[in-house]
Amino acid sequence: MTVVRPPEPIPGARLLFSLDPAVSHLNHGSFGAVPVAVQRAQQRLRDEMEANPLRFFSQGLVDRITHTRRHVATFLGADPDGTALVGNATTGAAIVLQSIGLRPGDEVLTTDHGYGAVDLCVARECRRTGAGARALRVPLSATDEEIVEIVRDGLRPGRTRLLVIDQISSPTARLFPVAAVVGVARERGVPVLVDAAHAPGMLPVDVAAVGADFWVGNLHKWAYAPRGTAALVVAPRWRERIEPLVVSWEQHAGFPHSVEWQATLDYTGWLSAPAGLFTLRSLGLDRVRAHNAALAAYGQQVVGAALGVAPADLPDPGGPGVAMRLVPLPPGVVTTFDAAHALRARIAERLAAEVSVAAWQGRGWLRLCGQVYNTPDEYERLAARLPALLARG
Repeated sequence: MTVVRPPEPIPGARLLFSLDPAVSHLNHGSFGAVPVAVQRAQQRLRDEMEANPLRFFSQGLVDRITHTRRHVATFLGADPDGTALVGNATTGAAIVLQSIGLRPGDEVLTTDHGYGAVDLCVARECRRTGAGARALRVPLSATDEEIVEIVRDGLRPGRTRLLVIDQISSPTARLFPVAAVVGVARERGVPVLVDAAHAPGMLPVDVAAVGADFWVGNLHKWAYAPRGTAALVVAPRWRERIEPLVVSWEQHAGFPHSVEWQATLDYTGWLSAPAGLFTLRSLGLDRVRAHNAALAAYGQQVVGAALGVAPADLPDPGGPGVAMRLVPLPPGVVTTFDAAHALRARIAERLAAEVSVAAWQGRGWLRLCGQVYNTPDEYERLAARLPALLARG
């Protein structure tokens, strides 16, 4: 067995956040955590907005959003003119689904690793248009090559109108070979939406190199932006067809302005996103990424050992840079969404630890994240106390 050692902490990183020190925050992937400096940057913008709302909204706000978008797009390796700021990855997915023109007999293809809210978006649009939805079963242990073959065999040219694939899946913390999948889909003429909710900040991202028709990623998880900040990137051939979920005064300008401008939305979170990227770069992008991935791997090992999980049975995330790891829970502990939610709440209340619990393929899974504010002893405390809590039921 290869023993995973915890990484050296990044000095002072914990002090950058206002998190409750009495709680172990081991679930950064769900809602992120906003550094204090970014909170203050947003508050200054809110103060400006409230000092003169009419001036804030009517004098140069579109230009300020455009400037922020260009900053974000550069960080992502995306074309700024093909990038729009949106509220989150699910919003971006909903925009794509309503814009591609599904019809009766069409099909949206997903995998069984997809995010629940995106699956709900797919289901709603299929009900509205008469299209169908189908999910490919992808084993947790599948190799990149096997994933590509599963997708290749699952595509139905002429019927599959959109493939939705995660870059890093939320329920299973699995890194998918999205560039290779996009290549296979392109050969068959099937557009691809990459749900990259967890990628910005966690992994080096080059959206142009992925080559997807649509790519959407959150900045408010691993890139330290305020919540409600994400980027939707659209390939040139689709941009004229993109319609916002709500029509407002920039509709005439087309994508991306028509998607970004939502009247009296609070834009201060978007405008603060560069402050989050500055914090990330100040800590050192590569340093943060390596630290977080190593710490998540350490947490997976110590919690897995406490639950009696053999090292060989700990899921591989599909890449060394993934800062989220899964630990299988004992059989029968969690089998439904409601049971997963209840267990997460019990762990939070009784163990003072915030984690993610999911029911996937009829079994419960604990998802642990690593972030610069975490320390090895937080995972060790969870490992020491979790078995007794599960035994009590």
